[in-house]
Amino acid sequence: MAEYTPGIPAEAEDTGPKKSFWGHLTDLRAALIRSVVAIGIALVLCLFLSQWIVKVLEYPLQRMHMFEKPKRTVTLEIGDTKLGPFDVSREVFPGLPEGDSKSVVLRVGVTQVGKEQVATLTVDPAAKPADSADIRLHNFGPTEGFLVAFHVAIYAALAVSSPFWIFFMGGFILPALNLKERSVIFSWLLWSGFLFFAGVLSTYFVLLPVALRASVKYSELLGFSWQDWRADEYINFVCKFIFGMGLGFQFPLIVLFLVKIGILTHAHLTKYRRHVAVLSLILGAVLTTPEVVTQVAMAIPLYVLYEVCIWIAWYWERKKRRAEGEPSI
Repeated sequence: MAEYTPGIPAEAEDTGPKKSFWGHLTDLRAALIRSVVAIGIALVLCLFLSQWIVKVLEYPLQRMHMFEKPKRTVTLEIGDTKLGPFDVSREVFPGLPEGDSKSVVLRVGVTQVGKEQVATLTVDPAAKPADSADIRLHNFGPTEGFLVAFHVAIYAALAVSSPFWIFFMGGFILPALNLKERSVIFSWLLWSGFLFFAGVLSTYFVLLPVALRASVKYSELLGFSWQDWRADEYINFVCKFIFGMGLGFQFPLIVLFLVKIGILTHAHLTKYRRHVAVLSLILGAVLTTPEVVTQVAMAIPLYVLYEVCIWIAWYWERKKRRAEGEPSI
């Protein structure tokens, strides 16, 4: 195989001038500067959109009860202020209206009875129950509002600007590869992107609500109040969990790459099942937050993906033996 200099295609190595070390360093610096500028522009835009991004990150709170049977709830509405929803039953609150509706909005008003003013409760059929979950997010300091917005913008900017900084860094790396190597890199990048988004979406819609609900149940078991959370801690928890799962889902690519280059085999993968179970828990602590709920929530899908790698490695070895004319197992 012909050798080639990083930054120059292998086919063109003998036909064009070679770049010096400082020339490659200049190209790398330009790629890094462009990437930082792209992230900075995205950061400024996300700061203006932080209010809507926070609403997106709060959505898993509303799905905490998705695997539970719906309960009868009541929301009290006083002017423009909504209190609740509160879990109630007809035995505790006999004034509930008849019917099978699981959510009721009661408007608090005042009426004159003689010389006295009496509070009234009327059912508002057009009103919708409060979207808020049982948990309320709070800022407990004068600077926390800005810190929350900045943290949200940082995470969102890295995600939004990813096509640009990947393009800039790819423009520095790809010239060092020949056509075959580029096609392999592109195929692996496509699978990497697919697994990353699969990890992010499955975490956002399924694993994160389950983890939040488990955290609430654990607080109830310990006898602690759980209705009020610090906004900054919640945002960091959600973002680390989501991005951590996206990175964790790259684990199968690493395993299959080691199989492809011959370092690991199907027999090795089968032998190290128990080790991978422990490794999945460790990755859950490193890539997300170091507590049991998120570790287990991340370890389970990672181990399932490892089992998929075992079957893929078996198929690759079987295909290779057939191509070489050996009997398949």
